[in-house]
Amino acid sequence: MKERTITLLAAVIGAAVFMVLGLPLPMLLGPLAGCLIFALAGAPLRDMGAVGTFMRTFLGVAIGASVTPELVAALPHYGATLALVPLFVATIGAVGYPFFRRVMGFDHPTAFYSAMPGGLQDMLVFGAEAGGDVRAMSLVHATRVLTIVTVLPFLMTFVWGIDLSRPPGAPLGSVPPLELGLMLAAAVIGWKGGERIGLFGASILGPLILTAALSLAGFIHVRPPAEVIWAAQLFIGLSVGAKYAGITGRELRLFVGAGVGFSALLALISTGFIEVAHLLSPAPALDVILSFLPGGQAEMVVIAIVAGSDVAFVVTHHLTRLILVILTAPLVGRWLGKS
Repeated sequence: MKERTITLLAAVIGAAVFMVLGLPLPMLLGPLAGCLIFALAGAPLRDMGAVGTFMRTFLGVAIGASVTPELVAALPHYGATLALVPLFVATIGAVGYPFFRRVMGFDHPTAFYSAMPGGLQDMLVFGAEAGGDVRAMSLVHATRVLTIVTVLPFLMTFVWGIDLSRPPGAPLGSVPPLELGLMLAAAVIGWKGGERIGLFGASILGPLILTAALSLAGFIHVRPPAEVIWAAQLFIGLSVGAKYAGITGRELRLFVGAGVGFSALLALISTGFIEVAHLLSPAPALDVILSFLPGGQAEMVVIAIVAGSDVAFVVTHHLTRLILVILTAPLVGRWLGKS
């Protein structure tokens, strides 16, 4: 309880400082920065457990509410850029694995699952089962997400002039109570139902699927209220920053340093694929950029919502990447381990 109180305090302080300074995405980047600073100072931190997971469910609801008949009709137009995703994943693996294995000296399972651009929790489970260093993989993936999610909003705000201060949804008071109740039910039932059937990323995908069905059936017409999305942002930023709790100087140099180096390689790879995807797709440049940056799915969704991007377009590409990695990584990892 004490650790979580300190973590929540760090997140609130970070959010307040970002708001006062007028920095982008204060409810996401502020808690992330606050928890990171507290962790580096040696404070005992811990994520919010089930409460934090529950708050993530509303991102699934927000995505699902964006699934409309018009979106379904537009899905075939995503084909050209979706076809790039397998090559995108393969390129990241082909560059990342040798970097971690040969340059950083990681053992095979740690190097392989550190390089895979999948969901953090899924890669940690696969990596642990293969005998990898869970702490190393956790810090590498957290640093990948932190670097992308921190740098991108500053580029969007101060270089590209994109307004990230707009509310991420309608005010709470303007959302019909019936739709609020349906969204809450979809969040909880989708999350727990997804866990029961073993759905990967159940806290987001379960609510997404259930809310999408309600949206297509005409029962839900809006996303969750702005206040709910802001709260979800705080818990997501907090969860990334809290992963640095108890970090040592050696871990900072080796694992975080490796994560920063890998992020630089990812920036180069992503830039190339973004250029090609932009040529193949009529989608706005920002939608393409958000689709081919391998940050965390939840974090990229938050940025897409706040930036006013086509959330469904962005999420479709990220889900394709995650599903592809989850289905193929264990097989490829075992094959590489034997070669």
